Amino acid sequence: MANQLKSALDASSVRARGIADRVAQASSQTAQFSIPGQPASQGAPIDLETEMVGLADEQLRYEATAKLLEKTYSGLRDALREK
Repeated sequence: MANQLKSALDASSVRARGIADRVAQASSQTAQFSIPGQPASQGAPIDLETEMVGLADEQLRYEATAKLLEKTYSGLRDALREK
């Protein structure tokens, strides 16, 4: 279980970095912002609001997984101490 949780944390970190990269790209002069409900111009515009919501969601998932991993390790430590 600990390995699965660690893998989930690693995957979450990768997703958060991807979102952060897209947000950084949106704030650069080469990126275009998309306005919800309006047709996109050329290229693939970045909807900053969508990316920020995704980043917040990913942060919540990361924190929840980190807490589960912490509880798992705590349980393992307690089991080892009882022996």
